[in-house]
Amino acid sequence: MINILLVDDHELVRTGIRRIIDDVRGMKVIGEAESGEKAVKWCRSNDPDVVLMDINMPGIGGVDAMQRILRFNENAKIIMLTVHTENPFPSKVMQAGAAGYLSKGAAPDEVLNAIRSVHAGQRYLSPEIAQKMALAQISPIADDPFSVLSERELQIMMMITRGQRVVDIAEQLSLGSKTINSYRYRLFEKLGVNGDVELTHLAIRYGMLDADTL
Repeated sequence: MINILLVDDHELVRTGIRRIIDDVRGMKVIGEAESGEKAVKWCRSNDPDVVLMDINMPGIGGVDAMQRILRFNENAKIIMLTVHTENPFPSKVMQAGAAGYLSKGAAPDEVLNAIRSVHAGQRYLSPEIAQKMALAQISPIADDPFSVLSERELQIMMMITRGQRVVDIAEQLSLGSKTINSYRYRLFEKLGVNGDVELTHLAIRYGMLDADTL
């Protein structure tokens, strides 16, 4: 039996994935969490075989939650669920320790295949994402400004563009406000923008942020 934890701030998404899994013999959803913080806490007391984790959630988000879980359970098999299929997100997230990277638009069969693959010790990428990553290696996009950002910078950039305040980001990431502001100004410098509004527009332009979610 493959025991699964679902992590997504949208109950509708969790319900949809649970229905897919409930119909399959040999898989079982044993827990749900609506935030990265709750996922980390849940995993300290439970030992799921596979975690399906949304990247973009209020609070620390999926990537930071994944890294915290991996610190006390380095064998955790975590599949990141996302609407971000363009580099550098897939590469950064896989380098950070994800066992799989799956588009939220994936078909039910692909979700099940990803779960089986990571449970068997393999890494899984959606074919569409794997192709884009391969093409990026062959012909990197010279004008992709986000490729120069570190994992932490990407994480803070996404939190800023979702409208979170510096003080809230600092609290969620257990960092000082001065540290977050240092990251913020470093982002502005690296990306050539002059503020949060320009940063958000740039993220939308390059597909890092969905304007419909703002």
